[in-house]
Amino acid sequence: MARAIWKGAISFGQVHIPVSLVSATTSSGIDFDWLDERSMDPVGYKRINKTTGKEVAPEHIVKGIAYEKGRYVIISEEEIKAALPKATQTIDIFAFLDSADIPLLNIYKPYFLSPDRRGEKVYALLRETLISTGKVALAHVVVRTKQSLAALMPLEDALALIMLRWPSEVRGVDYLDLKDEVRKPELTKKELDMAKRLVEDMATGWEPGDYHNNFEEQIMALVDQKAEAGEIEAVETEEADEERQTADVVDLTELLKRSLGGKAKGKSGGSSKGGKRAKA
Repeated sequence: MARAIWKGAISFGQVHIPVSLVSATTSSGIDFDWLDERSMDPVGYKRINKTTGKEVAPEHIVKGIAYEKGRYVIISEEEIKAALPKATQTIDIFAFLDSADIPLLNIYKPYFLSPDRRGEKVYALLRETLISTGKVALAHVVVRTKQSLAALMPLEDALALIMLRWPSEVRGVDYLDLKDEVRKPELTKKELDMAKRLVEDMATGWEPGDYHNNFEEQIMALVDQKAEAGEIEAVETEEADEERQTADVVDLTELLKRSLGGKAKGKSGGSSKGGKRAKA
């Protein structure tokens, strides 16, 4: 059974949909641990003073941000905790838009959303509404003290939550300072036609079974070979399960009426500000 890494609710007007956040990806690549060849004990990282070369005890380490070259502003643990976003346990939807409007560079990491008990019907309602309107939802969510921008979208019978990079984290193409030879190239029709034919000849569909991490496969085959030869060491690890309280769902029809009613009232008052936000 899939393990939830976060539990909360989707906030959709005045409707709350209890859900669990489940990773939609699995780690790939080889994780090499550092070991002492004499004893096979794990080797960790030391906190070293880069000037003196001496180890620094944890109680003497503070966190600072470089303000100018060689000058730092020290931020205390209390100040950091005060600035951390409050974990509301909700995926707060604030707008709907076409998925094509989200730049690919902003896509960060996908998750599945699994409906929790008593949330199945309204979960399905939101999924079907997104499918019929061709929209995805933009939302804010806080997971493990980290606030993220996210896109909530239907995926077959489920809902997926795609974590997005904040726009300020994505550089524009102007960062490359491209030359005119790239921006306004002089290409002949023959060159364009040949390149187009090459693309068409190599065109294919997405075939997940055809794509493999060859390096990982070779290393893991070597691991199996060594293990069968008795060259193996046991390592124990601990994983912590995080369980959070879920939200309750009350009468769906009544909540939808309240949500629509609240929106209608807001049109003549202070809700115009939120309308601009959704349009963006």
